[in-house]
Amino acid sequence: MDLWTKRTAGIIARVALLLSCSYGTTGEEVCDSGLVSNLPPSSFRSSSQLSSSHAPGFAKLNKREGAGGWSPLVSDRYQWLEVDLGERTKITAVATQGRYGSSDWLTSYLLMFSDTGHNWKQYRQEDSIGSFPGNSNADSVVQNKLQQPAFARFLRLIPLDWNPNGRIGLRLETYGCPYTSEVVSFDGGSSGLAFRLSPVPRKTSREVVSLKFKALRNSGTLLQAEGRDGLSLSLELERGKLFLLLRRGGTSSSESRRLASLGSLLDDQHWHHVVLEQKNAHLNLTVDKHTEKVQIPAEFNHWDIKQVLDSQKPIVSKRNFHGCLENLLHNGVNLIELAKNNDHQVTGNVTFSCAEPVSVAVTFTGPQSFLQLPGATASSSGGVSLGFQFRTWNKAGLLLTFDLPQQGGVVWLYLSEARLRLQIHKGGRALLELTAGSALNDGQWHSVDVTSRRSRLMISVDKEEGGVAHANPPFPVTAGGQLFFGGCPAEYHSQDCENPFDVFQGCMRLLAVDNQLVDLITVQQRLLGNYSQLQIDMCGIIDRCSPSRCEHGGRCSQSWTVFHCNCSDSGYSGATCHSAVYEQSCEAYKHNGNTSGHFYIDVDGSGPIKPQLVYCNMTEENTWMVMQHNNTELTRLRPSAGVKQHSVHFQYSAQEEQLSAAISQSEHCEQELSYHCRKSRLLNTLEGSPFSWWLGGPGSGRIQTYWGGAHPGSQQCSCGLQGDCVDQQHYCNCDADRMEWTEDSGLLTHKESLPVRSLVLGDIQRPGSEAAYRVGPLRCHGDSGTASRQKGFRGCIRSLQLNGVTLDLEERAKITPGVQPGCPGHCSSYGSLCQNQGRCVERTNSFHCDCSLSAYTGVFCQTEVSVSFKPGSSVSYTFKEPYELSRNSSALPSSIYSDMTLRGENVSLSFRTNQSPALLLYVSSYYREHLALLINKNGEEDARLIVLPFFNPLHDKLKQHTTLSLQHTKLWKYFFQIDQNAREDFNLTSDGEFNAVKSLVLGRVHESDDFDPDLARLASLGFAGCLSVVQFNTISPLKAALLHPDTSPVVINGPLVQSNCGSAGSANPYVEENTHHLSDQSGSVGSGQPLVNAIRTDSAFIGGVIAVAIFVIVTALAITARFLYRRKETYRNQEAKEVKQEDSQDFSFNNQADSQNISTENPKEFFI
Repeated sequence: MDLWTKRTAGIIARVALLLSCSYGTTGEEVCDSGLVSNLPPSSFRSSSQLSSSHAPGFAKLNKREGAGGWSPLVSDRYQWLEVDLGERTKITAVATQGRYGSSDWLTSYLLMFSDTGHNWKQYRQEDSIGSFPGNSNADSVVQNKLQQPAFARFLRLIPLDWNPNGRIGLRLETYGCPYTSEVVSFDGGSSGLAFRLSPVPRKTSREVVSLKFKALRNSGTLLQAEGRDGLSLSLELERGKLFLLLRRGGTSSSESRRLASLGSLLDDQHWHHVVLEQKNAHLNLTVDKHTEKVQIPAEFNHWDIKQVLDSQKPIVSKRNFHGCLENLLHNGVNLIELAKNNDHQVTGNVTFSCAEPVSVAVTFTGPQSFLQLPGATASSSGGVSLGFQFRTWNKAGLLLTFDLPQQGGVVWLYLSEARLRLQIHKGGRALLELTAGSALNDGQWHSVDVTSRRSRLMISVDKEEGGVAHANPPFPVTAGGQLFFGGCPAEYHSQDCENPFDVFQGCMRLLAVDNQLVDLITVQQRLLGNYSQLQIDMCGIIDRCSPSRCEHGGRCSQSWTVFHCNCSDSGYSGATCHSAVYEQSCEAYKHNGNTSGHFYIDVDGSGPIKPQLVYCNMTEENTWMVMQHNNTELTRLRPSAGVKQHSVHFQYSAQEEQLSAAISQSEHCEQELSYHCRKSRLLNTLEGSPFSWWLGGPGSGRIQTYWGGAHPGSQQCSCGLQGDCVDQQHYCNCDADRMEWTEDSGLLTHKESLPVRSLVLGDIQRPGSEAAYRVGPLRCHGDSGTASRQKGFRGCIRSLQLNGVTLDLEERAKITPGVQPGCPGHCSSYGSLCQNQGRCVERTNSFHCDCSLSAYTGVFCQTEVSVSFKPGSSVSYTFKEPYELSRNSSALPSSIYSDMTLRGENVSLSFRTNQSPALLLYVSSYYREHLALLINKNGEEDARLIVLPFFNPLHDKLKQHTTLSLQHTKLWKYFFQIDQNAREDFNLTSDGEFNAVKSLVLGRVHESDDFDPDLARLASLGFAGCLSVVQFNTISPLKAALLHPDTSPVVINGPLVQSNCGSAGSANPYVEENTHHLSDQSGSVGSGQPLVNAIRTDSAFIGGVIAVAIFVIVTALAITARFLYRRKETYRNQEAKEVKQEDSQDFSFNNQADSQNISTENPKEFFI
């Protein structure tokens, strides 16, 4: 049996003995033994005692000796009771009791722990809770269990509050158990340990290394673990933070990668616990209570642990570790114990104890804090020599001030903008000012030295490393009076101490006057100097930014008392950058009144997933979230020599977690997948191996052998599912292997297979094979769910009963976030977004603007429907015949069809033209009644708008915009309004009634047999110009012709061009004008060959043609602008009397066109 095996067996035996003694029947560790009751009186110390019978040695729980407990001489917050447990001990609870038979007890207190009796550390149950509750009488016992056990030799209790009718009185007990501790100390030079572990066979892939360390310097390498192939992991302390680095090679010049960073202020000379736990490629780093998970190379599966050996040739750090390690365990084996028994290599000055230098710090906690010390002694030579160290988070504060009695001036040494400044002030002006250092509010210890000798004054920061400034004042600078550190006492403001700056909040130590260290313990005992609101023998600095409470990448900064999160560029807001700035879905942007465009979407709200930039398409009934990838164009492939397959990978603009969340939280997602082919097969047969496939789904995706429009796993295309492939023996058009161009296209809607990650196309190498593919963007719509990815209830609840009792939901809703009393629905909140007589319709998760009764279209019924007419163009809309009207009048919702005798007509339209005379609109009935709206020539510079009811002319001089309303009683009334001008009324008498409307014609009227000669001539001329948003009661003939020509009773003759001619232009940068030619709904059929953007060789020629075309158009516009300027007029006719609007059963309009922002002013365009 080798020595290592013997040692291990010995450790196991001792551990088994310890377990048999220290564990109860449940298997849980028992650590609740009393620690104080058997201690001698010499183990107790206190700040003071009321008398010998009130000494601290009587402060034992349930004891009645002496005066029945400890009481200090003065009851204030500067008192303390200290207990020496003799060795480092595990402490789990503390119990307190008042002084026996008295009215003296504590109501709250603080706990401090220390290993040396100096450099105390306050125990906190939580990060923000430091005090413990005390007693309510003198006899009862109040026990407080520690959330995390403390490991210390010394315990100090500081009273905070006590019985107001008594004084401080205390008896106490602490509970815990012995603590096994093996320590080793390193001097920061050449000392080190090397552990070369014997190759013991192990089948486990789990490695655990744990240790505690106490650092006396803020930088150094604690541990290095070497793996295979030159890989090494190292734990390095840098400026009080612990870094886990991965290196390939073991020198400081080796390339390193930071895996994790944890902790802060770890150079506070207190013990900190570190655990490294590795399983395969996963590693957890824990520092004290905080854990970070990282991934490391899988080949790093066996560790060879070593401590840095040579300070002159360091392996991974410029400086070696200076401090102590405790209980360095590797898979449960204490390596320090092995090293003590010479089982492993020891190098340099290594001691198996932890000797610590005594350094007493003082904490300035608030605005009343100050420390007053005597200056230089009279025997010292002229000049000044002062030094100290400080650490703080504040950018400003007074560090030191003293008077110059001979000159009648004052010296201020202070921080301003995190720089050290010295100013000598006299008579209201500055005689001298020096500045040194920068960024001194970083929480690190910084040394300051102020010296004045032989008319030379100098200040230095960090022993000249941080900066030096000097001057030669014409007067001596001495510090023979009082020195005030941190601030001034209230009674000194007008005498020896004046502070025009902020008070200092932070820690100081190593205060030296004339090169002599100040004994701060003597100050604490009130034997030297004076102080107020100080914590002596401890540094109470707290790093509120470690770990950072700022979420989503917010940058944390802090002062001594608070922290601040800078949320700029994070996409979040609030005190901790928690609240999402962006909406969770495109639907939410629509609710805010936005139109189509690019928006940032935060799919999980305040969750961990970052916002992503997507395109929101709001022009359809569903609001689509569109996520692009790097190639959404139709791309052509041609045979290439030696290439049997073509593969392409798609990179999406969104990150992986963003894509997954968007898909999983959407009700529906789809992606177009198309393949255009000529003699290029796609999937072959159901039995054969597919020539092509694609990968889709999470991560890199899974192989999919079906095509767009088919079902997963079917190995078919859309035509195979529908049974209409060009060759019935195959399930894809391209598998017919024909020389003509054909295609297989469709939508992929199976969310588990989305998005498309890669595409592999196989049958492209044969002569004559040609193909083109297109993978469209990922489109999703529907509820994005909640941050927890569980869809909550959205809707209304009423009459809720609990155990038969009806609950008052409205009152509860008033105080519940996210819930509102009543049931308003979406339309009550967002219905105003539906414009131009658009009707808001409630949907499950949103609302929808129904534009069927409006002459407008778009998501909010605000996009004009405009058409450019040629002289021969016309749109004719045919109404129902009389017998059909009579038979179905009860079922028809619109006033146009439900009443044979109409009470009034509401006509509105917008036009732009330079033609005069011109016929704008013609309406006829089955009883040979007519209504015409025309522009008549009237001289060279003017035109008149004329309305002809039943061939009875009414005319008026019009230059602007018109609204027309007809009332058919015996007295006909006409209301005209031109743009924003005042309305004008006209009355006509007629015995006729306008019944049974037959048709409405825009443009040229082809059937004019019943016209008089003048009107017939005008009707034959037609109309040349722009007509927009034409509405006759609830009928919009232009919308019917453009959007629903196959389902609406419209007839189109001649060339008709849809354009934006009726609008001043779109304000939406993401919407492009689409122009469609509707010439008798016919056109030529091409060869079927796809137009692909991948053929880019002619791009330069196309760009030149476009440039020439633009130049010609601009030139033509410039020539005709003057002529068109004075001839172009538009008229608007707005509704004067509101008519009830209902749904039409003949046809319905959905918002199909792109939404646009309509300009409200156009000098040369008018709207009737």
